Amino acid sequence: MKITRTYSRLAKEAGALLGKEIQLARKEKAWSEQTLAERIGISRTTLQKIESGDMTVAIGLALEAAVILGIPLFATESPSLSQSIQSASDKLTLMPKRIRTKTKKVKDDF
Repeated sequence: MKITRTYSRLAKEAGALLGKEIQLARKEKAWSEQTLAERIGISRTTLQKIESGDMTVAIGLALEAAVILGIPLFATESPSLSQSIQSASDKLTLMPKRIRTKTKKVKDDF
């Protein structure tokens, strides 16, 4: 039997903000989703859920992603979550859609 949970607006906004911050930090470091997922020890699909603010992902995984990326988790003074989410979204629109890792050039001249 599947349990359907409901979350408050504030909880949903906090999840969305953390996801956007993780995505932004990952792209600023030019890491692919696969690279970060491997560093955390999770699948790429789970990382995509974290970045989208999916509330079903274990909080420990989201926090581990934040720590690996160097995202400060708690601040004494911060703007409202809605403003922070919008700011992160604005920055993400300026980032590349995909991050590709450089492939090594094969020397095949014998």
